[in-house]
Amino acid sequence: MMQATRGVRTASSGLKAFARAMSTRTHGNLADADRIFTNLYGEHDVGVKGAIKRGDWYRTKDLVLKGRDWIIDEIKTSGLRGRGGAGFPSGLKYSFMPTPDRKAPGQPSYLVINADESEPGTCKDREIMRHDPHKLIEGCLIVGSAMYAKAAYIYIRGEFVQEANALEQAVQEAYKGEHPPGSGCSCARCNQI
Repeated sequence: MMQATRGVRTASSGLKAFARAMSTRTHGNLADADRIFTNLYGEHDVGVKGAIKRGDWYRTKDLVLKGRDWIIDEIKTSGLRGRGGAGFPSGLKYSFMPTPDRKAPGQPSYLVINADESEPGTCKDREIMRHDPHKLIEGCLIVGSAMYAKAAYIYIRGEFVQEANALEQAVQEAYKGEHPPGSGCSCARCNQI
């Protein structure tokens, strides 16, 4: 009997230690609490109301109004890299987009997102589109504004039916302006190809 009780205490203290480790866990230099995608496992509402509860669409207008240089510098400083095989620095890539004064009059710019997952062994894009689509749409809006993009195009492979539906719903909610009142944000155009 004593041994069983001691075993329960050990298991209980082991669970407490595990819970402490989980609350302070880091991934590289990123604390668990600072994760960008907070609903990858579909534990929360995928719609705009759930996204707002998780911090999406919070002061998005303020970020956009800070302008191209500020947005790109922040992305460079963050160390954000592409999620594909090369891991190219995102801020550097965005800085290559020409500003309106360096383009021919009327020449449009487009933001293109490759959500194909064609790299062998990857399953990274589908979970974002399926469970955290507002984060993707908000990111398109912020980066697209810094790139002076006329539209954003998201390439989704044909097998990703559920993911395409979730993303389409998020786009429609953004079109309707169902993000926080006063954020001043709306998607000008977002297409799936």
